[in-house]
Amino acid sequence: MTSLSVVPSPAKLVRAFFRAIPAAVALATFVHLARGGFRGLHTLGWTEAALVMGLLVGIGMAAWRRAMRSSVGAVIDLRDDLELGGGLISAAFIVVAIGGGELFPIVYLLMAFLVAFLPRNAGMTLLGVALVYDGLVTLGGPVVNVTGFLTHTLFLALFAGLYHLVLSARMAVAKRAESDAVQKRIREVEERARTFRLVSSGTQDSFSGMNSDEKWLVASVKEIEGAVHAALEIAETGLRTDTCAAFLLTSDDRSLKLYDCRSGSERVQREKFNAGEGIIGGVLKRRAPVRMNSPQGLKGVTYYEGGGPTVQALLAVPILEGSGLVRGVLVADKLKNEPFTDQDEKMLTTIAGEVLRSIEVERVMSYIRKTRDEKDRFFRAIEELNRAGSPDQVFVAVLEATRQLAGLDFCAVTLVSEQEGKRVHRVARMTGVTAQGKALEGQTFQDNNGLVANVVRYGAPLPGRDIKAMDRQVIFDEETQVRGLGALKIFPLVAGDRILGTLVAGSRKKAAFEQDVLRMIEVIAIQAAQAVLRAQLYEQMERMATTDGLTGLLNHRTFQSRADEILAQARRYNRKCSIMLTDVDHFKSVNDTYGHPTGDQVLKGVARIIKTLARDTDVVARYGGEEFVMVMPETDVQGAKIIAERIREAVMAEVFQTEMGPLRITMSLGIATFPDNAMEKQQMIDLADQCLYHSKRNGRNQSVTVAQMQGGRKLAAVAE
Repeated sequence: MTSLSVVPSPAKLVRAFFRAIPAAVALATFVHLARGGFRGLHTLGWTEAALVMGLLVGIGMAAWRRAMRSSVGAVIDLRDDLELGGGLISAAFIVVAIGGGELFPIVYLLMAFLVAFLPRNAGMTLLGVALVYDGLVTLGGPVVNVTGFLTHTLFLALFAGLYHLVLSARMAVAKRAESDAVQKRIREVEERARTFRLVSSGTQDSFSGMNSDEKWLVASVKEIEGAVHAALEIAETGLRTDTCAAFLLTSDDRSLKLYDCRSGSERVQREKFNAGEGIIGGVLKRRAPVRMNSPQGLKGVTYYEGGGPTVQALLAVPILEGSGLVRGVLVADKLKNEPFTDQDEKMLTTIAGEVLRSIEVERVMSYIRKTRDEKDRFFRAIEELNRAGSPDQVFVAVLEATRQLAGLDFCAVTLVSEQEGKRVHRVARMTGVTAQGKALEGQTFQDNNGLVANVVRYGAPLPGRDIKAMDRQVIFDEETQVRGLGALKIFPLVAGDRILGTLVAGSRKKAAFEQDVLRMIEVIAIQAAQAVLRAQLYEQMERMATTDGLTGLLNHRTFQSRADEILAQARRYNRKCSIMLTDVDHFKSVNDTYGHPTGDQVLKGVARIIKTLARDTDVVARYGGEEFVMVMPETDVQGAKIIAERIREAVMAEVFQTEMGPLRITMSLGIATFPDNAMEKQQMIDLADQCLYHSKRNGRNQSVTVAQMQGGRKLAAVAE
C-alpha cells in the first residue's frame, strides 16, 4: 500500500518564512536581553546591530501586514497584535537597557498605548510579556533589584489599567453624546411632523429607534422642507427680497417658528415667538394677505430679534387650508422703499398654495399609511382571536389588539355570571398601570350603577360623553378607582342574545378614540365575545367528557388514563404510589328507605368530602355506582392509610338532612400500593377491591390494606 505525503509549494514556504521573522526576532531579542545584552553603549557589537535591524524589519513587516488586512476588510487576529506589540516592547526594552533605568517611563507609555488601543486579550498578553522582560532585566543581572521590579510591575499595571478605563469612559461618553444627538434629531422631526400635521397634534407618541415609522416620518419631513426651500428660492428671485421666510404655527397653534428663510440678515428669529402679535398676528387673524410700506420703517415687525434691520416694505401671505384653518405665514420684505405690487402678492399667494399642497400631499400619504397599518393590526387581531383556544388566550389576544390599535394605557376584560340569582362581574384580565396595579385582576363586584354594570345591563357602549364631563368615574364599583384617564370607552361582549361581559379601553390622552378606531375596537369586542363563547363551550364539552355529571369528579374513563400516567411516573422514577377504593355502606338501603334523590345527595356529599381532603396531586374519580377511587402519587401504604382514615372519619361525622330526618352513613375502604403489592394498574385495582370487600365482610366502616387482608387480622368495627 503506497502512502502519499503533501509537500508544501515553494511560495508557501517563503510566505511562512517571512511570517515567522517578527516573532523570531522578538524571541531572539528576549534571549539576548536575558543573557545580559544591551547593557550600555560599550557592549554593542555586530550581534546587537543585527538584532536591532531585524527588530526594525519585523516591526515594519507586522505593521504592513496589519495595514494590508485592514484595507481588504480582513479580521486582525491575536497573532497580528502580538507580533506588532512584541516587537515594540522589545525595542522599548533595548532603549531602556542601553540608556538606563531613567528611560523606563517609555515602557509605561508604550504599554498604556497598547492596552488602550488593542483588544483586551492582546493587551493583557503583552502586559505579561513586558513584565517578563522587566523581570529578566532587573532580576537576571549581576545585581538583583527586587524593589525595582515590584515598582515597575505596579506602575505598568496602573498605567495600563488607567488608560484602559479612561479610553473606555471616553468611548462611553462619545457613544452617549451620539445617542443624545440622534434622539434630539428624532424629537425635532417629531415636532415638525406635528407642525405639518403628519401626526395628530395632541399625540405624545415617540418614534424612538430607527424603525419603519421613524424612517417614513423623516422622509416625509425632508420632502416638505425641500418643497418649502424651493418655494422660498423662487419667491426671493421673483420678488427681489432682502428676507423671504416661512413661519409655521407650532402644534399648539399659539406660536410661530421659522422653518426656512432666504435672508441677508442674521437677526431673523430662530426661536418660537407669539403668533398673535405684530403685523404677522394681524395676517393670522384676518386670514388675508397684508402689504405695507413706509420710508421711515414699519412698526410691528416681530420676526426679527432686537437690533434687526429697518423694514420699509413688507408682504405677508397666510398659508390657508381649504377649511379656512391657518397653518403659517409666508413673509417677504425689503429694506428700501420699493412697495410690493398686486402681481407680487398674487405670486406669493401662489407660492403659499404650493407650500400647502406639498404638506397636504404628505399628510394624505400619512393618512393612507396609518390607515393601512391600522387595518393590518385589525386583521391580525381577528386572526389571533380565531386561533385562541381557551378563554385566557382570548383575553390576551383582545387586550393586546386593542392596546395596539388605540395606544391605550389601560385595558381590561370583565365577565358576568349569575350567582344565587344575582349578577356578579369579574375582572378576568387587564393590562396597563393603574393606581391599584395587579390587585384589580381577578376582583369580583356585585351588580351596581357603575359603567361596566350598565354596559351589561343595556348592551350598549358607554360612556356616551367626554369622561371629564362626568361627575364621578365609577367604572367597576365605588371601591375600585382608576385614575388619570383622559378618554374611556366600554364595549359589551355580545354573542348572539347573550352579553358575556365587557371590554374596557382607557387612555391618558383625551383624543385617543377616533371614529375609525372605535369601530374597529367594537368589531374586535364582537369577535372576542364569539371567541370567548366558543372557548367556554369547548371547556364545557371537555369537562362533560371527563367528569361525572352528578358528583363533578373525574369519570371512570378519565381515571383510567390518569392512573396510567401516574403509575408510569412512579415506575420510571422508582417512587411509591397508592390506589384507594371506597364504597358507601348499605347504600341500597339508603335508596330504598329515603329515595333516590336522597341517595344522590349522599353521593354528592361523599364526593365533596373526598375532594376536600384529597391533596392537589391526588386524582379523585367516581368509579361507578356508590364506589369512588383515589390515586395518590408518591404515597406509601402508611400515608395512604392516614388519608383513608381521615376520609372515613369525615364521612362518618357528616349529617345529611332529609325529609325523613337526619341521616348518617359510613364507608369501607381498600388500599393497594405500588410496588409493594403489585406492579400493574389492574392488579392494584383488583387488590384494592379485595381489601374493600374484606372490610365489608368484617364489619364495614374501616380501611384495610393488603398486608392487613393477607395477615387475616379482623378489624373491629368502629361504632358510629
